[in-house]
Amino acid sequence: MMADKSDTDDETAVITKTKPKTQRPPLYKVLLLNDDYTPMEFVVHVLERFFGITHSQAVEIMLTVHKKGVAVVGVFSYEIAETKVAQVMDFARRNQHPLQCTMEKEE
Repeated sequence: MMADKSDTDDETAVITKTKPKTQRPPLYKVLLLNDDYTPMEFVVHVLERFFGITHSQAVEIMLTVHKKGVAVVGVFSYEIAETKVAQVMDFARRNQHPLQCTMEKEE
């Protein structure tokens, strides 16, 4: 079945007039929490390994966690943030450390 000319014109008009507003997906902060048991060297290693940051950046973040109780390690899409939290938590457990890593939606 063939559409007549007027149907095609209407479709084109609709397509050209409606521009969908693409909304950026929400971002999530990955947070590292302080505890009194996890060695500082282990935290630095985790930061370098799972977040791909330099040794000096990792030391700086680790000290922030140590002094303030929490620090933002990075901001990612939901899936990436969730994966990083899971990787850190799993790695900490396997190494018998109580290190806590969480995520929260960025405002």
